[in-house]
Amino acid sequence: MIKIHTVSGYEEVGKNMTAVEYNGEVVIIDMGIRLDRVLIHEDVNIQEFPTKELQKLGAIPDDSGIKHKKVVAIAFTHGHLDHIGAVGKLAPHYPDVPIYGTPYTIKLAKGEVKSEKYFEVKNPMYETEYGEIVQVSENLAIEFVQITHSIPQSAMVVVHTPEGAVVHTGDFKFDNNNPLGERPDYKRLKELGKEGVKVLIAESTRVAEPTKTPSEAVAQMLLEDFFLYEGMEADGLIATTFASHIARLQELIWIANKMGRQAVLVGRSLAKYTGIAKQLGLIKMKGARAIRSPNAVRKVLREVSQARENYLLIVTGHQGEPGAVLTRMANGELYDIGKRDTVVFSAGTIPNPLNRAQRYVLETKLRMRGVRMIKDLHVSGHASREDHRYLLRLLNPENIVPAHGEFRMLTHYAELAEEEGYLIGRDVFVSRNGYTVEVP
Repeated sequence: MIKIHTVSGYEEVGKNMTAVEYNGEVVIIDMGIRLDRVLIHEDVNIQEFPTKELQKLGAIPDDSGIKHKKVVAIAFTHGHLDHIGAVGKLAPHYPDVPIYGTPYTIKLAKGEVKSEKYFEVKNPMYETEYGEIVQVSENLAIEFVQITHSIPQSAMVVVHTPEGAVVHTGDFKFDNNNPLGERPDYKRLKELGKEGVKVLIAESTRVAEPTKTPSEAVAQMLLEDFFLYEGMEADGLIATTFASHIARLQELIWIANKMGRQAVLVGRSLAKYTGIAKQLGLIKMKGARAIRSPNAVRKVLREVSQARENYLLIVTGHQGEPGAVLTRMANGELYDIGKRDTVVFSAGTIPNPLNRAQRYVLETKLRMRGVRMIKDLHVSGHASREDHRYLLRLLNPENIVPAHGEFRMLTHYAELAEEEGYLIGRDVFVSRNGYTVEVP
């Protein structure tokens, strides 16, 4: 019998962790954090927080239900912190168990482990190529299938068992025109559907949206439509997006070059994500600078403020996170932001009350300073309803476990599944954190 342990991420957007068990052996998929629970952001090092404090705040998964099981492998779907951010805290619970992921994901995970303050993480980490099937025990093997998301080298993780495949989507969308050239592996997904998918564990974040999520190429067009026309007449230009969104950052660098401006990426997380992407040939930084240290940030921002028309600043802080660069600017720190400046938000608001509140405060402060704001030059990295419908028809799974979402999102996925001929309680299982689904 296959058991799906819905450890975390089944009542919220964040701190994702799932365990697939067959015949007493377990593969763990993802070890994420929930950033908003500790009011931190991509520039903050989660590994400096004590584990007990993080668990008390509900910021990292409670893995007590599987801690003593025979775990044979840990697999990461992609490199976002809500999927790998707890690796330094939780991987030591499973000493010597190997960790697998695509090259970009593993390099980010190694960075989290390297900065871990409280534990020595001894788990070996292996970079896995798309299509490679890794035998992790006599009965279990894992495979990474290429998919597209808002971070490079995202994958669907397939756990192969004697009873059939368990497919975990991770975060995904079907993007056929990604500016970085990444494409979903439709061929392999169709093959898996023919081979037999026993269980589909599917993210649910945007399943209520009755559309298909637009390509990242649409975001590039939105940005170019503003920057290369109205933006050419602007003085100070500031763009904010996710530090891990390498495709979006590449687009902004290309645009800055076309405008005759220098792109300056400000902040530790922007330097970290682009630095690793550059190593792997995933981004071209020609004409751009990434500034990491606090002293260098202050110096460069003073330079930029004296000749704003020569630069495109790219900063963190689009959610209004305390301590992020844009938030500090709005508070009157680092840079004299005001009527001469235009701020472009190339990121959506993460759908929870705290983020919405922080974003409202940030926008209010910017408005009070006379800043012009351009919002929503952005497309989501998450599949919408029709993407999910297409995936169901590609894989034709026997059973479905909706994941990665608030409870209402999981039920929206169940409704879609019923439209496709499934039935809640028979072959669709809506679970909660800390529960186990036994697949018939």
